[in-house]
Amino acid sequence: MPYASLNPTSGRLIQTHDSLDDRHLNLALENARSSQQSWGQASIGARAEVLHKAALNLLARQETLARIITREMGKPLREARAEIEKCAGVCDYYAQHAEDFLRSEPVVSDAGKSYIAYLPLGVVLAIMPWNFPFWQVFRAVAPVLMSGNALLLKHAPNVPECALAIGDIFRASGLPEGIFTNLMIEVEQTAAVIASPAVHAVTLTGSEAAGRKVAACAGQHLKKCVLELGGSDPFIVLHDADMEHTVNMAIASRFLNCGQSCIAAKRFIVVPQIADEFLARFRSKVEALKTGDPMEDTTQIGPMARADLREELDRQVCDSISQGAVAVTGCKPIAGPGFFYQPSILDHVTCHTRAFNEELFGPVAAIIRASSEEHALLVANESRFGLGASIWSADTRRAESLAVQMQAGCTFINGMVKSDARLPFGGVKASGYGRELSKQGMHEFVNVKTVWIK
Repeated sequence: MPYASLNPTSGRLIQTHDSLDDRHLNLALENARSSQQSWGQASIGARAEVLHKAALNLLARQETLARIITREMGKPLREARAEIEKCAGVCDYYAQHAEDFLRSEPVVSDAGKSYIAYLPLGVVLAIMPWNFPFWQVFRAVAPVLMSGNALLLKHAPNVPECALAIGDIFRASGLPEGIFTNLMIEVEQTAAVIASPAVHAVTLTGSEAAGRKVAACAGQHLKKCVLELGGSDPFIVLHDADMEHTVNMAIASRFLNCGQSCIAAKRFIVVPQIADEFLARFRSKVEALKTGDPMEDTTQIGPMARADLREELDRQVCDSISQGAVAVTGCKPIAGPGFFYQPSILDHVTCHTRAFNEELFGPVAAIIRASSEEHALLVANESRFGLGASIWSADTRRAESLAVQMQAGCTFINGMVKSDARLPFGGVKASGYGRELSKQGMHEFVNVKTVWIK
């Protein structure tokens, strides 16, 4: 079945690409394995030169690449430009810091000399999603390549043009052939790739269901894997929060990328003293959001990426309303061409509604009314997800005491949850395991080797 690229703004086909047959797939796997041997022996400086060039090429082609993103998955163009800039930043970050991250560490032991070495692991399969079609790839590929590994990319089937453009960037930056390879393959072929002796590890960003399948397959073949899965991030608003700033950040946290982000705020947990005021201000700003053509710089909400995603979101919203949630604004698809959905708010969401228990991957905010700060923390943790969380309060000491009790991979106080190359990123519980970014992310895919000399 060919990879199909559709414009979600119009619903029209852009391009199709044939999937790899098994023979060409096996050739790609062997090429990656043989190419990695020499890349792994290259100096860190030589690898860094390629990453620095990639950063420059990303910035030089920023507008063209941003338009590919917007055309293929519907992200507003101004957000797509920011995504390309962030990719350039992560390339420069690892090019600059890899030598420190990979430096051998001496350890005092009973040996005359002993140390920990960080060496290439081999070939890493990256299974990446469509919602940040450049950033998700680059935050995986930059540390993997700087570690001396090769990377195979199985990108989401609806963003093949983005995948090809990323390959073009690396070719133009002097990366040796075979070190980065696009695999346009069927889902059914993925298990065979994981099982292949040419592949040494897997990293996946995607749904909980996909994570379970990949983890099971990787475990069967004793392959290391890192999983960054879904999230239903709590956004806790305490009574002393700066309301104007908090509401503005609530809008950004929920509606960036049309709400299609694993670390978007999804459950807005408010204490009684400010619940009505927060909702009134929040509603006013949600209803002022401009929905339209994502190629226009004034557009704030573009289409959802696919028709099936919009249909599933609407089912979740309708079921939540039937289960007791209240539709405050929006809560319906927008008629006409493209896959647009109204920016929406559900109030009085409880643990008995789908909006509480499932990830709403679109422009819908769920308001949950807590009875106290302690109840807010309990509600926040009453989720199988544990990716990110945020707390909003003027009393940062009190907020920090709550933050350390949050069951999440990261907690932000008075700031929007985001990924940052300088900080490790990942989740707990059903949001996955392992870490990306920072030194910890680089060390996920190296051979942490003990050397002992008498």
